[in-house]
Amino acid sequence: MADPYQQLASYLDSLPAGYPPTDSGVELCILRKLFSPQEANLALHLTLIPEQAHVVAYRARQPLDLTAAKLEKMELNGLISASQPQDGGVKKYAISQFVVGFYEDQVNRLDREVAVLMEEYAPYFFENGPWKKLPQIRTIPVHESIPITSEVMPYEQAETILRSKTAFAVRNCICRQERQLLEQGCDKPMEVCMSFDGAALNTAASGKGRLINLEEALDILEQARRVGMVLQPANSKDPIFLCACCSCCCGILRNIKNQPRPSDLVANAFTAHHDPGLCSACGACLAQCPMDALVETDDGTIVHLPERCIGCGLCVGVCPSEALTMLRKPAQELPSIPRSTTETYIRLGLRRNPWSIFQMAGLAAKSCRDRLLAPRK
Repeated sequence: MADPYQQLASYLDSLPAGYPPTDSGVELCILRKLFSPQEANLALHLTLIPEQAHVVAYRARQPLDLTAAKLEKMELNGLISASQPQDGGVKKYAISQFVVGFYEDQVNRLDREVAVLMEEYAPYFFENGPWKKLPQIRTIPVHESIPITSEVMPYEQAETILRSKTAFAVRNCICRQERQLLEQGCDKPMEVCMSFDGAALNTAASGKGRLINLEEALDILEQARRVGMVLQPANSKDPIFLCACCSCCCGILRNIKNQPRPSDLVANAFTAHHDPGLCSACGACLAQCPMDALVETDDGTIVHLPERCIGCGLCVGVCPSEALTMLRKPAQELPSIPRSTTETYIRLGLRRNPWSIFQMAGLAAKSCRDRLLAPRK
């Protein structure tokens, strides 16, 4: 009989965000720790298209009441995703990818064993997965650092993003929780990761976070600016989440920082500009930059390394001599931001494998067929 964990790992790796295998098998250890064999088997019958429990039960050839109970438990444990229509309709379930996905949904449930496994796998996932082909998140500058020009797009401004949303939720940072379990954490605020609209309602309903209002969401932005945290929304023009991250805990930033050219691995329309003529070499920017894009030379002057700059804007806010400003990148260097999370995953899948469009079309057709054939009782 086939190993359900090996099957699930292969299935996850076939999805746009990937789940690359390792020689050590640590990725299988993660699945064994989080999923029971029955849950791993049931996850194989979920797709990225949200579907009602009776459709999943039909596909898995299992009783509806048993399937519905399993799906509900798996969602509460952060193993799969679910969506509940705001009009009170029937909940739908979908497979969760690794990142962004069931890793983040282990918030408030992590233990040290899982944290150790995640720490071992994360560098391999970043190096060998599809992240370098198209990031699932992007960075945007803190509000005060953005130049006031007509070229700034709404999706490039954190406050504008928040004001376009109707519902807000906040949860603890899974990365900061992981590092604390390993006694390598920092003193940055914990409850700072926000989700919006339907994702916010699902966050609150599953108990992974709490609903907040716009004013509290804006306060979180200000808090992030004040303590020097990088703003990372989903890589789409209509992001469903926004994280406030530090380079000492965030799994993404830590791995980007280890690369020779972090600027190539983020989607950001801005980069910092350093004016040596105005710089007093006070060094305030050195501690603030999360990517070591500003360095002090042997003669005591400050130098900016554009290949390491991710455009977060944190250095601008601490520079007393106004030697640092944010500049919009030339048109040919501007990233193409997907319109939605769905488009992000379609692009990611196509960059991994151009033939994946046929796989996605097949999954959509399969979902449509099963929804038509599946009995509701």
